[in-house]
Amino acid sequence: MAPTKLDVRGEICPYPMMRTVSALKKLSSDERVLEVVTDHAPALETIPTQAARLGFRTDIQETGASEWRILITRNEAEEEA
Repeated sequence: MAPTKLDVRGEICPYPMMRTVSALKKLSSDERVLEVVTDHAPALETIPTQAARLGFRTDIQETGASEWRILITRNEAEEEA
């Protein structure tokens, strides 16, 4: 299944983190990955912190000058619950 995508480019804190948390809470049980695209560097700290609190792990990849893709994946333990 392709990851759900959320584009928060052009938005500044706290909106990228707030929209990401909302999207994570709306993921169905069979959806494992949320892909977030951002151009706001502070989101690289706030999004992984909040995702971890919800039981997700993150992988950050720089995709261009001042643009990143954050892959947020449901932890295995959370899937079995």
